Amino acid sequence: MKRTIYYFNPKTLSFEKKEFSLKETVKRVVWFLATAVSFSAIIIWISFYLIDSPKELMLRRENNELKNELKKLDRRIDELTLMSKDIQERDDKIYRTIFETDPVPMSERYPFLVEKNEYDNIKDEDVIKMLNNIHLKADKLCIELATQSYSFDTIANLVNTRSEMLQSIPAIRPLPNMYEISSGFGYRYHPILKVLRPHTGIDISAAKGTPVHATADGVVSRKEAGSGYGIAVVLNHGYSYQTVYAHLSKKLVKPGERVKRGQIIGYVGNTGLSFGTHLHYEVIKNGKHVNPVHYFFNDITPEEYDAILKSSQKVNQALS
Repeated sequence: MKRTIYYFNPKTLSFEKKEFSLKETVKRVVWFLATAVSFSAIIIWISFYLIDSPKELMLRRENNELKNELKKLDRRIDELTLMSKDIQERDDKIYRTIFETDPVPMSERYPFLVEKNEYDNIKDEDVIKMLNNIHLKADKLCIELATQSYSFDTIANLVNTRSEMLQSIPAIRPLPNMYEISSGFGYRYHPILKVLRPHTGIDISAAKGTPVHATADGVVSRKEAGSGYGIAVVLNHGYSYQTVYAHLSKKLVKPGERVKRGQIIGYVGNTGLSFGTHLHYEVIKNGKHVNPVHYFFNDITPEEYDAILKSSQKVNQALS
C-alpha cells in the first residue's frame, strides 16, 4: 500500500498532501541508507573493540598467566646464572689455584653465542620478546654449566693425580726416630782412600735390626743398587723419583712388589762395603742424586729438621 504524507500549510491553515519530486525521493533514500550504514558500523566497532567475547576473555586471562610464568622463569634463570658465575669464579680463583692450573679460557666458557635468528620469526611484542631472552639465557646457561662440569672433571683428575703424586714423593724419614745424620750428602772423606769424594746419599747410624721404612709409595725395582751396597732395596716411585736403601741385614720385599709409604721394607745392617752398622739412603730425581734431607717434611718438626740439617753439613768420613 502506498504511503501518503501530509503536511500543515500555515497559509491555508489546513493539511495538504505532500508531493515528492524524484530528486527529493532519491535524497531521502540515500540519507536513510547512510544513517543505517553508519549505525551498523558503530555497532560493529563497539562489538569488536570494546566488548570482549568469552573466548577473548579466556585468551586474555591465559596470556596474562603466561606472562607471569615467563617473568618467574626469567628471574629463575637469572638466579641460576649468578650461581653459575659464582662456581666459575671459585673454580678459577680457588680450585685451580690450589692445583696450580690455568683458568678455563673465556673462549671455552662462552664458545658460541652469536644471536640466533630462529628466535626472531615470531612477532608478538611482549611475550615473544621474553621467550626470546629466556631461550638465549637458557642456551648460554647450558653451555656454561656443561663447560663447568668438564672443568670439575679435570680438577677431579688433578686431585687424583696430585694425590698420587704427593704419595710418591719421598717425604718421610726412613728411620722414624732419626734425629741426626752420621754423614751427609755431597763431598765426604772416603773411609778407605781418605780423600774427598762425592757421597750420593746420607748415612744414618742405627742398631742392627732397626726397621727401615719406605719413604713413599712405589714399586720394588728389579735392578740392583750397585756394587758395595750389600743387601739393598731400590724403589721406583714414579713421577721421576727413586729411593735406595743400602747395607741392610735383611729385606722384606721382592722385585715388582708394591709398597706404601711407611711400610717396613727391611732392617738396618752392615752388609757390603760398610764401616759400621748404618743405613745408606739415597733420593734420585730425574736420574740425578739429590740431598735426601731436603725431602724430610712430612713427619718432622722444624726443630728436628734444623738438627738433622746441621748434622748433615759436617764434612766428615762417610760410612760407606
